[in-house]
Amino acid sequence: MSPALTALGVIPARLASTRLPRKVLRDVAGKPLIVRVHEAARRSPDLADVLVATDAQEVIAACARFGVPAMPTSPEHPSGTDRVWEVAQSRAADVYVNIQGDEPLITPRHVALLVAPFRERPGAQVTTLKIRLLPDEADNPNVNKVVCATDGRALYFSKYPVPYDRDGRGVARFRHIGLYAYRRAALEAFHLLPPSPLELAEKLEQLRFLENGIPITVVETDEPTIGVDTEADLRAVEAHFARRA
Repeated sequence: MSPALTALGVIPARLASTRLPRKVLRDVAGKPLIVRVHEAARRSPDLADVLVATDAQEVIAACARFGVPAMPTSPEHPSGTDRVWEVAQSRAADVYVNIQGDEPLITPRHVALLVAPFRERPGAQVTTLKIRLLPDEADNPNVNKVVCATDGRALYFSKYPVPYDRDGRGVARFRHIGLYAYRRAALEAFHLLPPSPLELAEKLEQLRFLENGIPITVVETDEPTIGVDTEADLRAVEAHFARRA
């Protein structure tokens, strides 16, 4: 990667996940899910290093068994972004890449797309990804959606079908892939700001940035991922690794 930009990959991981408890330790083809995510992220040449940030000694122990670096963080953090913020207090980098602990299919191209705007646009503060929404995903509240301006800035995120196609004109809809990259200043702002009304309503932490005037640059990808939120997602990921084996 370019020596002008150092990117650190951080995988926030907590055991108390709501929809699929203890999911980061669930077995995926012989290894914990969190280890599979780390293996995928380490393939990216854009990341100088990748570590797990967790509030659970059990996760640290599981990572240690597979040689995955893990850092203990406060159990008081309400979000993964706050956990990345804590890492940033002791690990210097130009950009921090938040790799969700349930995204084992992340690719080097995903990371490259996240990091590129920081090289191309000095004012970039936060980046994330989107992909074309499949027809059967539109009404699924487990699939987050994003609406963007013509310049790629995020306008809104929701768990529900947006935009509303009132006249049935076939408007393009996009799924939000929950991978992020931030400047340290954006992480500091997020951590210091209180949860915003839209964030609380949608239960989507990225809306705190938008409600406080911090732009999010959204880059389109054509490489799908599977964020593991349900037992069905876990089975799909297991099937993927079985095919690859």
